[in-house]
Formats: sequence, structure tokens, C-alpha cells
Amino acid sequence: MEYVQLGRGDQRFIRAVEEESGQNVGKCYQCGNCTAGCPMYFTYDYTPSRLMRLIQLGQKETVLSSRAIWMCATCEACTTHCPNDIEVARVLDVCRHLARRQGYKGVRNVRLFTDAFLQSVRWHGKSHELGLMAVYKLFSLRFFDDLDLAPGMLRKKKLPFLPHRVKAHAEVADIFRRYAAQSQSGETGREIGEKKA
Repeated sequence: MEYVQLGRGDQRFIRAVEEESGQNVGKCYQCGNCTAGCPMYFTYDYTPSRLMRLIQLGQKETVLSSRAIWMCATCEACTTHCPNDIEVARVLDVCRHLARRQGYKGVRNVRLFTDAFLQSVRWHGKSHELGLMAVYKLFSLRFFDDLDLAPGMLRKKKLPFLPHRVKAHAEVADIFRRYAAQSQSGETGREIGEKKA
């Protein structure tokens, strides 16, 4: 087990997480319900409740370099189980964004898959599975993983060769545009949403 040095915490990190997520992490009293409800905790280096405590303590380096923020499935079971109505999944999502913006290395293949998925949605308005997997395999160099699943998926028409664009493609593109503007300006999503309204 790795020990975390609990010196003076990074207060700017705590404020950034709270502002971007809209959550008061100080409300967490470590009941452990988020961890008890999490279907992915067995893949984490720090459980959701430990991550919340590390955020409260301002342990930026430990949180943003953790495996857990990249393995989170964002199923929101943690949020549902929280007795203080803290949106834990949103807090972890913000931590992923902070880690990405500040250049922290994530779990490489999870990050590559996430990037490939987002690029597919940006181009087509929704995920194009065949294109997504082609990009992921190319950059991860995992060419033959799960290859045995392809014939069955093709037979069931789960991997269309050509992507289908959604009708609201312009709205999806606008989401990506606003996120890029937010990342460059350092504004929170909430501030940008208020400007648009």
C-alpha cells in the first residue's frame, strides 16, 4: 500500500474541484456508501470514499495521478448512494478534466479509448463503433484484442461500415466548441452555460 504524505493541502485544487463540479466536497463525512455502491471499485487504487477524502485534504498530485479517476464508469451509483446528495461521479469527472488539462498521464489505454470515443462523437454526432475501434486499435497497438468478437458483431449488424450522422449534429458540435472555449479560458462549465443563457 502506498502512503500519502498529508502536509498542507492544495487549497486551489479544492476550490477548482468545487467550482467546476458545483459540489461542496466538505459535506462528505466518509460514510463509505459511495464505495459500497460502486461496481468498479475493485479496479481502483483508491476507493471513491478515499478519493473524496484526498480531495478534501487537497492532495492534488495523488488524486490527479490516480488510476481510479480513469477507471470510473460514471454510472452514478456513488451519487445515488450519497446521503448528503454529493454528486461524487461529477467530482471524479472534474478530476479527469483537471488531470487532462494539466498533463497528468492516465491509464493509457482507458485514456486512448476515451479520446477515440470523443473524436467519433465530435465527427459524427454519435459513436461510430467500427471507426472508434479502428482508431483505438491503431493508437493502442492492441490490434488483435477481442478480434474474435468481430464476426458475431458484424453478423448482428452491430458494426456498420459507414457512420450515421445525428440530426442534431450542429448542437453536438457546439458542445465540443464550448468545452474547448472553457478549457482555454479556465472558466467553469456553469459560467459558460450562464453566458449562453
